[in-house]
Amino acid sequence: MEAIIDKPLEKTAPVAFSFSGFRQIFTPFGKLSRQNVAIMIVLQVLITLLVWHTTSNGLIPKPGNVASAFGKLLTTKLLLDNMLVSLVLTLKAMLYSILITLFFAYASVIPFFKSIAQFIVKCRYLTLTGLIFIFTLLTKDGSALKLSLLVFGIVPFFTTSFLAVILNIDKQEYELCKTLGYNNWQTLYEVIIVGKADQVFEILRQNFAISWLMITMVEGLSMSEGGIGSLLIKYNKYNDLTNVIALQLVIFLIGLCFDFLLGSMRHWLFPHSKLKQATS
Repeated sequence: MEAIIDKPLEKTAPVAFSFSGFRQIFTPFGKLSRQNVAIMIVLQVLITLLVWHTTSNGLIPKPGNVASAFGKLLTTKLLLDNMLVSLVLTLKAMLYSILITLFFAYASVIPFFKSIAQFIVKCRYLTLTGLIFIFTLLTKDGSALKLSLLVFGIVPFFTTSFLAVILNIDKQEYELCKTLGYNNWQTLYEVIIVGKADQVFEILRQNFAISWLMITMVEGLSMSEGGIGSLLIKYNKYNDLTNVIALQLVIFLIGLCFDFLLGSMRHWLFPHSKLKQATS
């Protein structure tokens, strides 16, 4: 009899633990198991969809209509063509931006270039709206205009992030290089260029959202080549909110995919960065 009574108690214990852990959702600094995190996310999504469905009126499309438009968009060649145009432009702008950023960030330890790097940081307060005409005069076509505007908008934020990384380097790393007999150029290479190479991917991951956000704006300036920005403007022009929200969902999901991809590349190329996060 004792063995029969003990068995149900062993089976029900994990269930009680799961519900007790689920209460941690509303507890400050609460720790959740993976199961409870999954349950919490599902509940949040369901509540969001319910509120969206009940508050939708004739102007705001319901979730079912958006889901239907989202499925149709994914099967059309129009979306694929425009998405490839935007991705190529974004990746090209990010490549040029990171090269410019790395040059001035690495050179910022040289007094002559330090003021230039600081000026680039301050340029993040400049709005592109007042500079479009100048860039139009300086570029030869719409493609070069969009690329130059994207690079100009991205570089100050990239530079700000990387200069913060350089400023937060522990002085002991520099002292260790001096102890080993390295000169200033060798110290620059070992401590900043090699030592902080993993931070380049982290900066790309953090600032990719800026370039992905700007792409819809710059593509509206020159719509001849297409892109998700021009497609979004066309849908807005005809007040097609269902396709507008569906396209925004596509843009959002692609941004999440790139965020995950850049983070995974950083951990793959620099495994020590994952160890630092685990110990911190």
